[in-house]
Amino acid sequence: MAISLRVPENVKKRVARVAARRDTTSHAFMLEAIREKVEDEEARIAFYEQANRRLARMKKTGLAVPADEVFDYLRERAKGGKAVRPKARTIA
Repeated sequence: MAISLRVPENVKKRVARVAARRDTTSHAFMLEAIREKVEDEEARIAFYEQANRRLARMKKTGLAVPADEVFDYLRERAKGGKAVRPKARTIA
């Protein structure tokens, strides 16, 4: 699939300057930038899809972990401590 992009002149100059500093071509630099952007967006989409599935499951089962317990657990883990993973339970 061939794609044609109209790149503004000022952007072309910036791309050329950065590509030269990275010892690559403008074409290769733009392909890398597009690839990285697509990967970022795919990861963002997957994150939101997972979050929506988990929210739906939480609403269906009524089970959840209070946020303060999650944060306490994560803080303890970040300190290198042996935190006990909080259990999901019905929350009113």
